[in-house]
Amino acid sequence: MKSIVRNVYCVGRNYRLHAEELGNDVPSEPMIFLKPSHAVVPMDGAIINLPGDKGEVHYEAELVLRIARPYVTGISVDELVDVMALGIDFTLRDVQSVLKKKGHPWTAAKGFRSSAPLTPYTAFPGTEEIGLTSFELIKNGETVQRGNTQDMIFSLQEIVDYIADHYGLDEGDLIFTGTPAGVGPVADGDELTLRLGEHTLGSCTIEFSG
Repeated sequence: MKSIVRNVYCVGRNYRLHAEELGNDVPSEPMIFLKPSHAVVPMDGAIINLPGDKGEVHYEAELVLRIARPYVTGISVDELVDVMALGIDFTLRDVQSVLKKKGHPWTAAKGFRSSAPLTPYTAFPGTEEIGLTSFELIKNGETVQRGNTQDMIFSLQEIVDYIADHYGLDEGDLIFTGTPAGVGPVADGDELTLRLGEHTLGSCTIEFSG
């Protein structure tokens, strides 16, 4: 990790096909939730330990932005972001389903330790250029998710402006920008790899406990 992680903002349902595959309504404005900073762990060949006694654990691959300076009105994403990464928003899907039915917050399903593994940072090329390159999650050698910022419901600029206006943005904050369709469960021993274009940014092996 490049520096101390402050707030970890996550955008829910930011790809139309992902919202539809889970039977959710497409939001009319960004849906934001948070993960604790303790959820962020390096994804550089590490073993990621996940709960094995909470029902299904699903992967959700995402493009992650790191905020480099305090947000001011009118600043562009290209001025605000210095580096990016790919990450996984691990989700306790069965737990989340129960919480949603009760109308409770998602923290128990989204905020557990190691639920936000992150690849090493790479330079952010700018909003226009990043739209020319897709990212993908490879599970045990098979591509299961592929996404591109051009397919997002809310653009990177809309996400940044919304979060800053409602919650604030400053140096060290991370934004998980949403996951494309193709989410699914992981099993003990699964190998996950995140790629940006032709470049592998990080990988990990899943180990269940409990």
